Amino acid sequence: MCTYVTEQAPARGSGKGAAGWFPLTGLAVYFDHPVHAEDGHTLNIDFANPTRGASSRVAVELSAATAVDLVQAIAKVFAQVPADLTGVDPEQAARLLEAARALVPEPVS
Repeated sequence: MCTYVTEQAPARGSGKGAAGWFPLTGLAVYFDHPVHAEDGHTLNIDFANPTRGASSRVAVELSAATAVDLVQAIAKVFAQVPADLTGVDPEQAARLLEAARALVPEPVS
């Protein structure tokens, strides 16, 4: 089943494609059928600069578990790096980490 659930956002950074590095201007996140990954559905992330053509795109297809691991890893980094380097408020970083940890239930012992 196609979900058609897609979120887009502006992006600022760099991506490396077949023709080398290029500036990113946008990203899209969606949950759908992958092109290459073996899972039936994946969380797909496209980092792109459409003004530079189709070759200025970096795409990833992640299993749901890997996508959750990525969210948790990002949250852990923002919770540990000083706010003056990231621009992320420490309270927001703590809330992000709390939300990321809640994505996967704790193992029952």
